[in-house]
This record gives sequence, structure tokens and C-alpha cells, in this order.
Amino acid sequence: MKYYSLNRQSPVVDFKTATILGQAPDKGLYFPEKIPAVEPSFFKEIEKKDDAEIAFTVIKPFVGDLIPEDELYRIVSETINFPIPLVKVADTVYSLELFHGPTLAFKDIGARFMSRCLGFFSKGNSEKITVLVATSGDTGSAVANGFYNVEGVDVVILYPSGKVSSVQEKQLTTLGKNIFALEVEGSFDDCQHMVKQAFADNQLKKELLLTSANSINVARWLPQQFYYFLAYKQWPYKNSPPVISVPSGNFGNICAGLLAHVSGLPVKHFIAACNANRVVPDFLQTQKYEPKAAIPTISNAMDVGNPSNFVRILELFDNQFVNLENILSSYSIPDADTRTAIKDVFDSAEYLLDPHGAVGYLSLIKYLKNHPENHGMFLETAHALKFYDVVEPIIGSTIPLPEPVKEIIQKPKLSVKIGSNFELLKDYLLRKK
Repeated sequence: MKYYSLNRQSPVVDFKTATILGQAPDKGLYFPEKIPAVEPSFFKEIEKKDDAEIAFTVIKPFVGDLIPEDELYRIVSETINFPIPLVKVADTVYSLELFHGPTLAFKDIGARFMSRCLGFFSKGNSEKITVLVATSGDTGSAVANGFYNVEGVDVVILYPSGKVSSVQEKQLTTLGKNIFALEVEGSFDDCQHMVKQAFADNQLKKELLLTSANSINVARWLPQQFYYFLAYKQWPYKNSPPVISVPSGNFGNICAGLLAHVSGLPVKHFIAACNANRVVPDFLQTQKYEPKAAIPTISNAMDVGNPSNFVRILELFDNQFVNLENILSSYSIPDADTRTAIKDVFDSAEYLLDPHGAVGYLSLIKYLKNHPENHGMFLETAHALKFYDVVEPIIGSTIPLPEPVKEIIQKPKLSVKIGSNFELLKDYLLRKK
């Protein structure tokens, strides 16, 4: 498999090069030259297949022979070695729980896969790889955990000060060793802009081997297909493909789902569930894509005003709006409705939503009201405990601490505060070198 830049001004590369570079030299995102087809026969009796076998089948064409098959099988087995259950919430509504990994969020899967690929690719290299990542919350904690103690790799995480939950901040700032956290006085968009500037800077490119662990990196984006296939494995209505509602911020998650569908995964329709940051809902109504400054919400990991991965979605559908609108809808959910949904579902179904899952749940309910013949699932992308300061006042009770959080909650924060200025980041990276 080869990968080309969506800006089409850089050489075509293989999976290893795309993973190490993160972003193409022309600042474009890498995209596979071909979309592999999963044969229809693969889905017959898929419930009898091993999870690792499913994941290996999905990812093998994207990696090619750059990682030996036995090593790749080990990587995918370690990537998904925790439960990913599909749980019934109501008669027509299911929750795909993606929060059973070490940092209680869906991004554990992409981060674990990428860290193990980079660890394999870095063997024998004399030059250390520096992973540079911006986070609105869960990416940073998942990347920090996934790359912790990986030999030959340093990780520098930028996160917006005061705009991630206290649990998320603990997860990405308490590890130390090869994990370095920068607390940026600004928004997530500021952090992301600084990271993009770093990858475009000639001096940094010359002196450091930089790569990104955001969902712009193919090794973070592509394995997110795994849980869509594993959800279908558990789907009880094989003759009626699901409607899937995906809480969407930077749009890497739903892009992976759409890629899985184009590859052959049976899905009736996708919903991009957004909070007050409604760039994509507006686009689907007007066909005008207009990035805006991010609006802070209680579903903070989705506070993105210029989602990087949406360009991949457009490419996936040949940049033809009519192709996209047939498979994708999008809703914008205000915080007040998100709070109401958390309370109502907790009281009526005894099911605890986090603020992001609540946005996904409400968007699915909206769609099913107009399409009552369907069944659907929403992605519960993080454990509610990560947002206890929002959720506990809503439900009026305390969320029990999962074991991974008990281990870090008392640890001291290890971070460096910097302004939202690229030159400050550049200086830090050069000094750290």
C-alpha cells in the first residue's frame, strides 16, 4: 500500500514513512492510494471469528509487508486486549463502549497500535523519534500511556490550560520519563496550529525526527476501524445494518468508520454528532465549509472549530457532496440538552453517559425519530469518570473510581506552561534535544 498527500505536492510513500513523518512535507494528510475491499464472505458468521483475527484482516492491506505477519498479529492483539462491548440502552439503541482501555477512552486503540508500530520501526535507529501531539483531552492521555517507556521515542504533548478535565490532565502529566507535557495558555486550535507550524519548520525538520500522534497520522487513524468491525460482530440485527452515531471533534473517528464502510462493512447510515462547534452540520446544510474559532463546551474533546480529518472524508467520497450526503448526517447538540440526556438516561435506563456519549446518543435519537424502522448504536467514547466534575452534579451521585484512575489521582502534575506562540514551542523542542 502506498500513501499520497492530499495536497498532492509530495512524493508517494509507504506505511512506514507515512507513520514516521505523520504529515506530508507539503503539509497535506496522507491517504491510501487504494481502499482495500473486505470480501462479503468475511462477514458471514463473523461472530465466530477471533477479535485479533478480525483486526489483523482489516489492517494487513494498509501495512503491507513492512511488518512481518506474526509481529503485526502481536501488535493488533495487544492493541485490543480489553473488552469493547456493545450494550443495549433502549429498544432500538445500543452503546459501543470504547472506555475499557488503560486511559478509559477510545483513543487507547489508535495510540496503542501506533506506539507499537513506531517501536518496531525505530529498532536499530540511532536517531530518537519525537512524537509531537496536540490534545483536547483524550488523545494526550492515550498517547502518553501508549508510548510510555517505548525505547527510542520521546513524546511532547500540548494541551490547552484549563480546558481539559482534571482526570485527563492527570493522565497526561503524571508519567514523566519519555513523556513531556506542555500546558498551553490558549485553545485546542492554538495547540493544533503550533504543532502544524512545527512540522512545517525547516530547522526543526533538519534537527529533529518529528512525527505526530494525532489522528492525522495514518497509524492512529486506520486502526480505529477495528471497533466498527467488532461492533458489527456483536450486532444482533445482521439483516438490518446499524445506524452509527459518532461523537465528532477532529473527525478522525468517524472518518475511520466511513473508511470501514467503503471497504465493505455493512452500515446503514453515519451521524456526525457535534456539540456547539457546528462547522460540519452547517456544511451539510449549505455545502460551504467555514472553519471557526472553537467554542468551549462540557464535551471538551469535541471543541474543534477546524477539524483536520474532514478533508479525508471528502477525499473518501471523491469530493462529491452528493456521495457524502447519502451516507452522512450531522447534528449540533447544545450543552443544556447534553446535561438533560445524561440525567434522563441515568434515571430511566440506569446507564451513565459521559458528555461526549450523550451528544452521540441525542443525535442518534434525533435521526431515529425520522427513521423509526432503523436500529442504531452510538459510540460511548470515554468513561464518565473522566468528566466527573460535569457528570456528578447532574446525576446527584459520586462515580466510583476505576482502578487506572486510583493509581494516578494523587500523583503530582509534571508539566511546563507556555504561551500559545510557536516560537516558544520551537525553542523548547530545540533545547530539549
